Amino acid sequence: MTKATTKHKSEKRQPFRSGYIAIVGRPNVGKSTLLNQLLGEKVAIVSPKPQTTRNRITGIKTTADSQIVFLDTPGIHQARSLMSRRMVDIALQTLYEVNGVLWLLDAHGRIGPEDERIAETLRGAENPVFILLNKIDLVSKGKLLPLIQRCSELLPGREIVPISALKGENLPLVLELIEKGLPEGQKFFPEGEFTDQSERFIAAEFIREKVFLLTREEIPYGAGVSIDEFTEKDEKNLIVIKATIHTERESHKPILIGKRGAMLKEIGQRAREELEALLGCRVYLELFIRVDQGWTQNPYALTEMGL
Repeated sequence: MTKATTKHKSEKRQPFRSGYIAIVGRPNVGKSTLLNQLLGEKVAIVSPKPQTTRNRITGIKTTADSQIVFLDTPGIHQARSLMSRRMVDIALQTLYEVNGVLWLLDAHGRIGPEDERIAETLRGAENPVFILLNKIDLVSKGKLLPLIQRCSELLPGREIVPISALKGENLPLVLELIEKGLPEGQKFFPEGEFTDQSERFIAAEFIREKVFLLTREEIPYGAGVSIDEFTEKDEKNLIVIKATIHTERESHKPILIGKRGAMLKEIGQRAREELEALLGCRVYLELFIRVDQGWTQNPYALTEMGL
């Protein structure tokens, strides 16, 4: 065998790997920020308020050697309402459908009972579980070491990686660890796709995100968004979207509309700008407000909202 042949064999490409990875954790630890940062694209909405994510969001990361399908899940917490219970059920069910798990914790906070319950759920997992301590840009190394020790006690033998989802710190290492643990396999999705969510779903989510960011107190939690019309007009490079913001209480309606329609206009303008950037065309967005009393406790209404 010649030296050239030997070199060629040593440089032979590794087998392609693919699989599904769940991102789990309690509310407001940065799961959606992590997903968006890993993909380099915004597919999951983000706000400082807990329980922003209500549905399971798919994000696809394809490299030369692998395809990782991330599943961002609602925060796992002690659910008290029907909507919250359904959100937690989505997250827990996802654990049985994946090849690995990213358990995200807030290094800026403390490990509490909800984290301990999640650890108990993950303890029997046969697939790899990576413990990610997020928001390390906000804590000193001295405070980080006890957290790492506590995590190693809760889930012995699991890889622990301190990260900053917001700044992207240590995320290349996370991707490398995930890739090593994936089974050999083919692509699930064509190269270039970064989500399997429909454009209608993404439009509804972007609008709901603006409600979370611009309104206060209980209003965001009683709001949902449905898309009434999504029409593509290729000849005009335009998409026409008509959407309804559903709210639980009559008293929320004037707040969502705002003085002389200012709040509704701001919600629509911010959502439209993001949608135009994502869809690569002009967007005409028209918003309506509808009061659906008790919709978050109505199983049929929740199903219509994808929960």
